[in-house]
Amino acid sequence: MSDTALLEAGGTRPAIRSGGTSRRAFLAVLRRDLYVTGKELHVFFAQVILQPLFLLFVFGRILGSLGYTSPGYRQVLFPGIVGFTAVLTAIQQTAFPLVIDFSFTKEIEDRLLAPLPVAAVAVEKMVFASLRSLVAALVMFPVGIVVLGSIPWRAGAVPLLLGALVLGSLVGSAIGLTLGTIVPPNKINIVFALVLLPITFTGCSQYPWPSLRRIEWFQWVTTLNPLTYVSEAMRAALVPQIPHMRPWLCILMLFVSLAIFGTTGIRGFMRRAVD
Repeated sequence: MSDTALLEAGGTRPAIRSGGTSRRAFLAVLRRDLYVTGKELHVFFAQVILQPLFLLFVFGRILGSLGYTSPGYRQVLFPGIVGFTAVLTAIQQTAFPLVIDFSFTKEIEDRLLAPLPVAAVAVEKMVFASLRSLVAALVMFPVGIVVLGSIPWRAGAVPLLLGALVLGSLVGSAIGLTLGTIVPPNKINIVFALVLLPITFTGCSQYPWPSLRRIEWFQWVTTLNPLTYVSEAMRAALVPQIPHMRPWLCILMLFVSLAIFGTTGIRGFMRRAVD
């Protein structure tokens, strides 16, 4: 809701202060969202873990037991599934709530009344979705142990692993912010069907990027998917013996993706907020 609309409705928009007031308001909104998540933690885990759990179970356990995949395929698959969980969870946790907030519930109007710049409200949405997706991605480690029996792990991999997951979560939330603000509410299901499936299967979560050299056209297609760089960075961290993209390139491309989708998403949010 714009300032003009608020005034016409007889209300006033709180003055936006810089510094401490804005930071406190930002953290207060974020704490509220985290508190609500904590009260519905079982629902959250059911929403975000089911799909990657079945991917791990079918591709890593069932197909391996039937002899359709090699024993080493689990090491290829697991890092990609963790990256997949981080990115896809962030997209879903940003886009769907935004569509609801901007449509029939109008809950977004309460947030726009906070003493925050409109852009900061969009950033809070991204940060909140990123935190949720990080939790979902980290939960995949014990899930992987249960489903696969063991998972690849290196103590020295933690900085690259966390960096890739944080950036991947932020990029996913930026993509979700873009989709949630530019897609009409009555078209969101169609758009998700057209967007999420290609992201899932062109993001190198089930196969290493260098293995696509024999299918060069498809290898180039995967470079357009930010999930590719998260999956490859995770493999560089956890299974460096398997051919993978160079980690510095993955991190660079994730920063580029974050800049592109973050700018697009925040602009879309501001445009919807003043409509």
